[in-house]
Amino acid sequence: MEFFTISMLNGLSYGLLLFMLSSGLTLIFSMMGVLNFSHASFYMLGAYVGYSVARLVGFWPGLILAPLVVGALGALFERTCLRKVHKFGHVPELLVTFGLSYVILELVQLIWGRTAVEFLPPEVLRGPMFTLVQSSVSGLSMLWGAAPAALCQSADAAVRIVCSPFPATRGFMMVVALLMLVALWLLLTRTRIGLVIQAALTHPDAVESLGHNVPLVFMLVFGAGAGLAGLAGVIGGSTFVTEPAMAATVGSVIFVVVVVGGMGSLSGAFLASVLIGVIQTFAVAVDYSVLALMQQLGVSVSAAAKENSLMKLTVSQVAPILPYLFLVLILIFRPKGLLGTRED
Repeated sequence: MEFFTISMLNGLSYGLLLFMLSSGLTLIFSMMGVLNFSHASFYMLGAYVGYSVARLVGFWPGLILAPLVVGALGALFERTCLRKVHKFGHVPELLVTFGLSYVILELVQLIWGRTAVEFLPPEVLRGPMFTLVQSSVSGLSMLWGAAPAALCQSADAAVRIVCSPFPATRGFMMVVALLMLVALWLLLTRTRIGLVIQAALTHPDAVESLGHNVPLVFMLVFGAGAGLAGLAGVIGGSTFVTEPAMAATVGSVIFVVVVVGGMGSLSGAFLASVLIGVIQTFAVAVDYSVLALMQQLGVSVSAAAKENSLMKLTVSQVAPILPYLFLVLILIFRPKGLLGTRED
């Protein structure tokens, strides 16, 4: 029970980080029809800007200022570069955002170096949020904060006690992601700004005839999407590691999330993020070989197949490719995605 609970919480926290990333990408695509290949680079840029601000004035100002800086840079890029190629179609848009990702990577390495930097979370988030205590006698219990060392050690050899702390940074990540989901949903469905943004995609001429500046709306949407990636970068960089390779680590996965959830669907991105996060986390924690797992599931395996080296791989070794297998299955059986409605 302790293993299941901790693995589920770790999977949910990783999935919600993916949602924080994919929400900005989904917002940009659903409102503008632009698939931004540099989105993960804005995530990395947010982590480094947050790191620099945190060193000067602290983590909490960095959490606020870094998304604003990254969002402003994203809006500036849309105004000066992306808008000029938008009229030529999707391929130039893909190429210019793909080129921007390399520009950001080189600038990050030039300014902050090629090695990882030590981006520490604030003192209040450095300990465990709570600790699960699994006892062979009393069962599973939960303690807020860190459990006393004496509680995790049993004088009786027959009593087995396992203490599993859940980091406060992951809990904070989950809270911020859920608040982001609620805020975006309310903005897009319950405010005049959200109605203008949605109408500007499908009926730009009508929106412009009503006195709204459609290019300004698109610029602000792109900046907001980049800012959301910057916010995810501050939280993800302080929770995991801040390094130049962090964009490449999550870059392909967030595109999987967007396609699996449904292109342009915010609720679909949330569902796909949670599913992929939970599936991948449980797969990493399982140490069974593929052959043993198939046999336990009742799948008959021939003698020749048992000698195949692929069957000797463990589930944790194949965990990194599971999101892409999930993507293939979705494209085969439901090309629109889980909750997608777009035809293009």
